[in-house]
Amino acid sequence: MKSPASRATHNASNSAAWHARIESVGQVAGAGFLITPRKVLTCAHVVRASAPDALTVTFTERPGSPAVPARVVADGGWGGRVTDLGDLAVLELAHDAPVAPAALAPVDAAHGDRADRPRKLVVYGFPVGFDEGTLAEFRVTSAQLLNNEWIQLEAWQPGGQPLAPGFSGAAVTLVDTGEVVGMVTAAAGAQGVHNGRMMPTEVMSRYWPDLEGLVPTSDHRTADRARLRALVERAVRAGLDCDPVRLYAAAAGPLDPSAPQEGFDSLWSAALFVLCEIDGADAAATVARFADRLESLLEELLRAPAEHEPAAEREPAVAPDWSPILVDLQHSGAGDGQVLVEVSAYSGGRRHPVGSDTVPQARVRAYVQDRIEAAFRYLTPGCDELIAFALPRDWIDLPVDRWASAPDDDTPLGCVYPLVVTDQARRRAGARHQLTRAWNRLDTLPGVRVHRIECGAPEEPPRLRMRLRKPDACLAGFATAPAAPRTRPHFDASLTAPAPVVVWSRGGCADGPAGPCAGGDGCAGKTFLDELDACVSAVPPAELPRRILALREEADAEDGHWARDIQLVWDDPRVFADPHGDPSAHVRSPVA
Repeated sequence: MKSPASRATHNASNSAAWHARIESVGQVAGAGFLITPRKVLTCAHVVRASAPDALTVTFTERPGSPAVPARVVADGGWGGRVTDLGDLAVLELAHDAPVAPAALAPVDAAHGDRADRPRKLVVYGFPVGFDEGTLAEFRVTSAQLLNNEWIQLEAWQPGGQPLAPGFSGAAVTLVDTGEVVGMVTAAAGAQGVHNGRMMPTEVMSRYWPDLEGLVPTSDHRTADRARLRALVERAVRAGLDCDPVRLYAAAAGPLDPSAPQEGFDSLWSAALFVLCEIDGADAAATVARFADRLESLLEELLRAPAEHEPAAEREPAVAPDWSPILVDLQHSGAGDGQVLVEVSAYSGGRRHPVGSDTVPQARVRAYVQDRIEAAFRYLTPGCDELIAFALPRDWIDLPVDRWASAPDDDTPLGCVYPLVVTDQARRRAGARHQLTRAWNRLDTLPGVRVHRIECGAPEEPPRLRMRLRKPDACLAGFATAPAAPRTRPHFDASLTAPAPVVVWSRGGCADGPAGPCAGGDGCAGKTFLDELDACVSAVPPAELPRRILALREEADAEDGHWARDIQLVWDDPRVFADPHGDPSAHVRSPVA
């Protein structure tokens, strides 16, 4: 049983906002990455020929943001030749960057846990012809340090983007977490050779000791690190005023070190102290206590205006600005054991294809994990992410919310992100038109009204369809799962009416040995609908994915929780660009 603190909110480090382009007199010199609000790391050879006042840094994932003047404040003593050691430079920006810094991975995270299962690494650089940036995929050849300085990189697959001028200084990141494991320092040099070298973070720390305090220990789970960083980012954006020393003291265990005598200069400093200075068996518990307390302070901050302002003066809650990642699963004509998988990201009104392939059923989950991670790079930092699965009708009950969120993290996907499903047929033009009209109407509702389809004597499917097409219809709630023979026609009618929202439990009421359930007291389906009604009656329809996420987290931490197998059909067409002939889709994807 997991703690409610197990949620790993996806943080801005995975959105690539902290990747930097280094320029000299307006010309691209190389790459770099933001490591603190005011410091950027790059290679010494990238900035060696630049005049002191000629350097600027641009964060290309924030289109329209101006270049920031920068100056070199530290270096690794590089001698000027390719084989010389210490090819590191630290740049200081003229002012704090408007994005969250990169997150570093624990030492040795790049190597993977098995020699036959290497970890995929991603590099974001600016070679000729790619001033906006492009990606290259690699793995480490061996854990061995070359000349006690570098780790060799080799291409993830033949024909991929090679390292080239413009990648120097780029962060090398884990594809599944977005955390930094090192920095590109050189390509192999020979034509057609797709190898290169990176300086790992433990070597970088030799030349810039301040980096040591930013590398987390290996005793913290990926999900816990991500959750804490995301909470700190939220707190900074919300302007949370708290004493980081007192916050740490409240979270520290009896054997944890005391806060530094000089204290913490920011909430980030306190969080990094927890991640980087506390290790051992109790490290995870300390991180959880720190994160839980911080989350409580944030909730108090958000509640404060509503509790103290007169009702007439309160501003209405801001509806989520959903940026979905759509996972489209379909039967493949290649055979029963194959699934056609397509993953897309939607951001700024545009659809970005991320990956499409015919995948054996046994590999679908791993493929989806990998492509969802890649899709996050297209989302705007700080947006409201939403994972949506478009499924064939006979797969609509698939427990995709229980799939593991990452190869090294078994936290269910539906406990990490808001997650919904939809029926493939509802993505047709006619159904989208009807749903759009319904959702325009639902925007005016302060809460959700549940139309209950109970076990005992449900209304006939034609009458149910007619009822769900009325202006006040919103959510069709089922006491049984879709496969139940008695209510399958009613379920089909709800999807095709179309009801804007459909909810059920995969573990819904089942007929007993005495015959069909009559739906009275003791019926699991009735209990489910009663609890659902109480939970969503005050929730605006647009916010349902968030509410269901919270319910899934509660259910994951509590045995026998009524919402453990909850399934949500939610598909506001206005959130998704038109899937038919979308002219805004990218014609070229650096990931490919």
